[in-house]
Amino acid sequence: MKQFFLIITAGVLFAGCRNSHQYDASGVFEATEIVVSSEANGKILFLNLEEGQKLDLNQQVGQIDTVQLFLKKEQLLFSSKSLQSRKQDVNTQLAALTEQLATARKEVARVQRLLANDAANKKQLDDANAQVAVLEKQITAQTVLLEKGNNAVGADNSSLAIQVAQIEDMLAKSKIISPIAGTVIAKYTQQGEITMQGKPIFKIADLENMILRIYITSEQLTQLQLGQEISIFADFGKERRTYKGTVCWISSQAEFTPKSIQIKDDRDNLVYAVKASVKNDGYLKIGMYAEVVFGE
Repeated sequence: MKQFFLIITAGVLFAGCRNSHQYDASGVFEATEIVVSSEANGKILFLNLEEGQKLDLNQQVGQIDTVQLFLKKEQLLFSSKSLQSRKQDVNTQLAALTEQLATARKEVARVQRLLANDAANKKQLDDANAQVAVLEKQITAQTVLLEKGNNAVGADNSSLAIQVAQIEDMLAKSKIISPIAGTVIAKYTQQGEITMQGKPIFKIADLENMILRIYITSEQLTQLQLGQEISIFADFGKERRTYKGTVCWISSQAEFTPKSIQIKDDRDNLVYAVKASVKNDGYLKIGMYAEVVFGE
């Protein structure tokens, strides 16, 4: 019986030693978490979300009061319309002077014909040319004046357009939108509350694509590379599930050890963080513990 007991004890110890070296590393599941904060000030008119609810990318789940912004935008649009009415039609404003110039040039041509037939004198031609020159200068001056006025109106209108664009941006930011496709894991405010810029509204996480963070020694660095597939084992009570993960990040720096230490034993004890992406089947949770085997 004594020999039998020793054999059983040795078998248990051997199995324990084998299990203790069964896994290459262990770690904890994480997820991409984003805290969605308010980008505007005002009362939350509606907020259609609950913890555990799944949201799509760019899905609107709430709205902050925008009455004042809407009224401000309408005021700016009315001012812009009023400015447009002040813009002058250069051709219309110069129509009378242009007609006078055409008549004056005809008079110059008539006097030139008369002068050729000795029916007019040189002074009459000079007076006709002088009238044409005066009208040309008046048209030039009036054109410059009208164009300056129109340019000023255009500049004022451009300024209003920028203000309208700013209001539209603020209106867009008054919508509460999910930045990613994921699951609501925390809700910080309620419909009807007054919010302000930077105040958290809810937290969302991508639970369909989990991240397992593990730590490995410097000796194990040669066993892993980006894109490598690894086996992951997670316990669910008495049940154990196996998953496949893909190494997506390996830290370039060791942790928990000062950089100044150059002793070989200490270098061998350095640990490096590694992240592996894992497709969630619905059972994996943030903070859940798992073990990893690098090979098949």
